[in-house]
Amino acid sequence: MKLVKDVMVRDVITISPFASIREALSKMKQHSLKSLVVEKTSEHDAWGLITYTNVLKTVIAEDGDIDLLNVYDACAKPVISVGENLNVRHAASLMSKYRVKRLLVLADNDLKGFVVMDDIMAALLDSID
Repeated sequence: MKLVKDVMVRDVITISPFASIREALSKMKQHSLKSLVVEKTSEHDAWGLITYTNVLKTVIAEDGDIDLLNVYDACAKPVISVGENLNVRHAASLMSKYRVKRLLVLADNDLKGFVVMDDIMAALLDSID
């Protein structure tokens, strides 16, 4: 079976935790993405993730304002992360257990990429004759 580094996305788009939700949505739209990695505020801080689901919950369900709320107010932080040499089977198990679709790939708290459920499924489908 493949490793996380074989299926992960390396070209990651990040955003400041202090950016507005409007800025995050604009960046998602500009890059045709459903999520952005939220930058650390210091060397020892955790990475975050903001997704459509976070925005939906914070802005629409709780009647928030996309200009007044910051990314930090809506993002998941810290997020579940894995190493790039982890077997995708274990990554898939984490996704299933914690009901998430994305995991960050870190090495010594440095961002290397992220892995998405769709990429793991594509690797599985490629292995089928």
